Amino acid sequence: MSDVIIIESGRQERNYWGDLWRYRELFYVLAWRDLAVRYKQTIIGAAWALIRPLLTMMVFTVIFSRIAKLPSDGVTPYPLLVFVGTLAWALFSTGLMDASNSLIGNSNLISKVYFPRLIVPISAVVVAFADFLISFGILIGMMVWYRFIPSWQVLFFPFFVLVGIAATIGPSLYITALNVKYRDFRIIVPFVVQLGLYISPVGFSSSVVPEKWRLLYSLNPIVGVIDGFRWSLLGGHSKLYIPGLTASLVMTALLLWFGIRRFRSTEKRFADLI
Repeated sequence: MSDVIIIESGRQERNYWGDLWRYRELFYVLAWRDLAVRYKQTIIGAAWALIRPLLTMMVFTVIFSRIAKLPSDGVTPYPLLVFVGTLAWALFSTGLMDASNSLIGNSNLISKVYFPRLIVPISAVVVAFADFLISFGILIGMMVWYRFIPSWQVLFFPFFVLVGIAATIGPSLYITALNVKYRDFRIIVPFVVQLGLYISPVGFSSSVVPEKWRLLYSLNPIVGVIDGFRWSLLGGHSKLYIPGLTASLVMTALLLWFGIRRFRSTEKRFADLI
């Protein structure tokens, strides 16, 4: 009996999302390969995941605390305030930069083999999450050093980590799709990320932003992620600005939806463009 081909509206879309699960082993392989390549032939290996946020924390503590004299949140030690912000920012920035070049870096695979292309940039974000877990060890050590014990809000920390991953995936998918066609984004993205480091509340508390501008400032989705990290890890000393958090969550959801839509609409042309 010959095979029957069923033509049904929306069937291809359902098959695509099912393929993401069927190709999950490729997802693991790409993520593990990228993690191994990142630290291959480096002198200190994965310790770079510890050194980068630590150096950022030290520089920002000097600039914003000692020179600019910006206040911390309550009695929270300023290095802890900065390092928690650095953790959230590193998750976002590393995932964004790695994912934006992921399709170009896997051009041979994409042009020869079928699989859901969405796997490639998301696997790059997972590698950034692995770096985040390594760096999180420094935060635990700093909390022990400062004898700082998180309160019950720490139960919400996994939620804000998921929000941070979602805030990374949305823009990453959009920029990845653009980068396939317009290679200028390989130059633009690092510049934008560097600029974002200074305008986001990484080295300072978002509470220093004037009240009349704070809601607008919170349209930057990473602001809500950083504030959520600090509130859940540093306890009641870091207050949550609920209107701003809501604005950040809405922007994260919109960017995620728009990024997936843009990626899916251009995915069929990736092999030809690359």
